[in-house]
Amino acid sequence: MQDRIAKGLDAQFDKHRIVFWYDPAHEFRKAFEGLALDGVEKIEVANTEFAVKHRILREEPKRRFLLYREGPRPDDVDNWLLDVELAHGVFKTDQVAIWLADLGLPISFENLAREHQEFFRSNRRLEKLKAIIRGDDTKPKLRLRMLGVCAGADGDFDTVVEALLGELTVGKDDSLRLIGRVGLSEFLWDQMLRIFGYRADKPSIGDFAITLFKSCYQNAVGGEAILTPEALGFFRRWKNNRNAEEAFATLSAEYADALGVAQDLAKRDFRALIEVDYFEEVDRAIIRALVHEVGSQTVAQADVLNWIRQRRQSHWYDSYRDLYEAIGFAAEFQQAMAQVTLGITSLAEGVERYAKSWFRIDQLYRKFIWRMQGSGQATLMRELFEQVENHYVNSYLLRLNDAWQTHVDAAESWSAPPVPAQRSFYRDHVGEFRRRDQKICVIISDALRYEVAEELLGRIRSLDRYEAGIEPMFGSLPSYTQLGMASLLPNGDLQIADNDSGTVLVNGQSSQGLENRRKILATGRAGDRTTAVKAEDLMGMDKDQARALVRDHDVVYVYHNLIDAIGDKQVSEDRVFEAAEDTIEEIVRVVKKLNGANANNLIVTSDHGFIYQHRPIEESDFSSAQVEGDTILFRDRRFILGRGLKGNRGLRRFTPEQASLEGSVEMLIPKSINRLRRQGSGSRFVHGGATLQEIVVPVVKINKKRQSDTSAVEVEIIGSTNQLITSSQISVRFYQVAAVTEKTQARTLRAGIYALSGELISDSHELVFDFRSENAREREVAVRFLLLRQADAFNGQEVILKLEERHGDTSHFREYRTARYTLRRSFSNDFDF
Repeated sequence: MQDRIAKGLDAQFDKHRIVFWYDPAHEFRKAFEGLALDGVEKIEVANTEFAVKHRILREEPKRRFLLYREGPRPDDVDNWLLDVELAHGVFKTDQVAIWLADLGLPISFENLAREHQEFFRSNRRLEKLKAIIRGDDTKPKLRLRMLGVCAGADGDFDTVVEALLGELTVGKDDSLRLIGRVGLSEFLWDQMLRIFGYRADKPSIGDFAITLFKSCYQNAVGGEAILTPEALGFFRRWKNNRNAEEAFATLSAEYADALGVAQDLAKRDFRALIEVDYFEEVDRAIIRALVHEVGSQTVAQADVLNWIRQRRQSHWYDSYRDLYEAIGFAAEFQQAMAQVTLGITSLAEGVERYAKSWFRIDQLYRKFIWRMQGSGQATLMRELFEQVENHYVNSYLLRLNDAWQTHVDAAESWSAPPVPAQRSFYRDHVGEFRRRDQKICVIISDALRYEVAEELLGRIRSLDRYEAGIEPMFGSLPSYTQLGMASLLPNGDLQIADNDSGTVLVNGQSSQGLENRRKILATGRAGDRTTAVKAEDLMGMDKDQARALVRDHDVVYVYHNLIDAIGDKQVSEDRVFEAAEDTIEEIVRVVKKLNGANANNLIVTSDHGFIYQHRPIEESDFSSAQVEGDTILFRDRRFILGRGLKGNRGLRRFTPEQASLEGSVEMLIPKSINRLRRQGSGSRFVHGGATLQEIVVPVVKINKKRQSDTSAVEVEIIGSTNQLITSSQISVRFYQVAAVTEKTQARTLRAGIYALSGELISDSHELVFDFRSENAREREVAVRFLLLRQADAFNGQEVILKLEERHGDTSHFREYRTARYTLRRSFSNDFDF
């Protein structure tokens, strides 16, 4: 008690030279006598008024005095020190006075403290309030802070409401009951009315919440809002607050049924819903509509991709990312199909055109299937899948390879000059570096199809200081692992073993297995130190071991196997596109690992490609041709090995000489995309044949530069000079100056309108500028900003639209672009704080 009295008096003497202390109940004499206040003279007033008055006013006019009087305060007419008292301060020692003194509040707050005594009786609440109180707080501001303490909120009124909504979500009302117990209920609902326009005969948080959802949804779909624009601003901020995600999602699901959102959405065009994300059902409605529209090909690809970009801002986008992405890839696939021409005049032209543009259709098909599988929504996607699958197989894969087969049938030998043959890889590509005495690391990924490697190329090029390029090789035939891997080694004679193993001999040496490949690798160039490792073994090395590997060898082959390992098994072949995605990630990690070990020159290549159809293979896709020959050594889905084989209308025969091989083993290749029947093996993922997808082998050359070579796209604010803001909303257009490429990368910015003092006075938006279109109009985006009630205080003043960029992974933002506006709104301000 003594400490509280001392603190209270210190606070009084901060404002007054003379302080009166009345002790009507005769209970504080000991406290008075025990007080020792620095620089303060204690005087007891006991029928000594005139002497005291003369001393404090005449004799010592600058000294500080505490005037204590035991007993009640005299009536004004009998109080000879009344004029001094009115000019200075009175210290009260009842509980309310002690609270006020402890908080450093003037006596003018006495009625407030008495009205809410229950609040102040808790030392815990008192200490929390004391920590946040400010010297210039008004009574409404103090009540607002008290609300925050009751609700466990640490900010303005928004945070109080967020906390109450959070409790509502879990079926609690502890804070609301406390607010009622301390007498703040009336203030709470008064602020709900003033700020959000919420009124009800029996107000409740539950009723407010459903009204909030209803009002904001009606406003979003063109109806009349029930609540104020500030309520919409609060709703957006709450919805986008990561700490409130669960509460928002829970209440949204509950109120979607209560408000009949699904029934309302059924009557609306999905285009009007693109910016709405207040209910999960909105995403479902948009997705269902897009699946139908894209499947029916009744919408433009550019529109579809733009809508999907806008939906990235949806609260539920991550839950539906696979569906949105699948729809986007389907739209791009349709556009590519509409523009493709599949004419071929030679084997070389076929390879070159595939490597230049046709691969993109395989890539888009793969991306669509992968995302569709990831969504787990087979029923929803059935219509679109059937459309894409039929188009891919019948209009592209079959037509392309039927046209290609014409030239395969006419070929005297399996070559397509000037496209280099796969078996010249070591001489042409590895040798290019070794002739300059440069170290080279080669990553060979089994079944890394050209289109997958092209996506990998983009990933590598997007890394800072990495440069990369891609070119095709003409794969060996049959396009199976043993021959493809042997073709990438230094070789003179290549020969398929004359037995049922399918093994390939290089200069008479088996190329099967890592150890045999190491031996053959050592024959490449006299004096070269060479080795071969598995990718998983490389990734298991520590930094010193990896550096030693590169330091001690001139040529390192790294073997990676995921696509073929997954695709070649009947039980897992439907996951081959997932394996392709994982392969890209794994190879990027291998590249970084090798570069970190001081390998600057790297090549990524493959033994062969593959063809894959997601739908189970129909009877017509199997070759009906009879396999005939003297000796059948080896059977697969896409090739036969043997001696004395006979070609026919369904099978093209190649002699070893025609395939540039030694020995006597001949081969039969099913024409176009047909499969051969083989018990127990998969039929959707196959390779070994002569299709472009199987035999166009990628060579990705990677080099690490010394200097940074990536940058982010520039973004401009369109038409922002000296504009006026005359309403509670403003739409601003932003322009991405150039298209995103591997080296010119996307930029993420935070946008908001601020007062010159730095206070945010609008909602805030996170904007991702990642447009790849070369069309400038398609790189513009309009953003609508909603002004907060804080903006009212800056009417008639200049305000700033800021684009800010996050500094690395920190919480710090740096200014990127600004534009100045004048805020000139006509309104009446009814806020009292």
